[in-house]
Amino acid sequence: MNGWMLAAVVAVVVVAVVAKRLRGEPLNARDLLAPPVVLIAIGVVSLYKAENLTATDFAWLVPGALLGVGFGALRGSSIVLFHRDGVLWQRYTGRTFALAALSLVVMAGYGLLAVRMGMHEYARPTHLNIGVSFLGEALVVGCRGLMSGVPFAPERSRGR
Repeated sequence: MNGWMLAAVVAVVVVAVVAKRLRGEPLNARDLLAPPVVLIAIGVVSLYKAENLTATDFAWLVPGALLGVGFGALRGSSIVLFHRDGVLWQRYTGRTFALAALSLVVMAGYGLLAVRMGMHEYARPTHLNIGVSFLGEALVVGCRGLMSGVPFAPERSRGR
């Protein structure tokens, strides 16, 4: 898949996830974990295919990933979890979007600094950055959901 097509697919996935969570949606494990797993996998494949990665690239990549997980975790703490129809639901809030905007600015600044300090641009796959951020969010929301005592929603049937 070429770069533009892959970017379009990732954009569609991110917009779909955000739109659903803005309206509020039943919280189920698959919907919580699938987007970060898919995006991280795409990012790791991009890194695997990249040539001439250096120790400098990894020295910036790892802290950047940890920073992304941290911002995702902060965002996850701002998501409203509530009980509806016998299961747990989630909804993004204004604070969630404010934290997302802040994380975008910080991560962009981090990326620019990393490149100026010797990291190769191709060693910063956007898919990986978005994926680790969604992973941090999923971990916090999942833990909060488990601690609530309210059951997660069952997976939707494929026919719907």
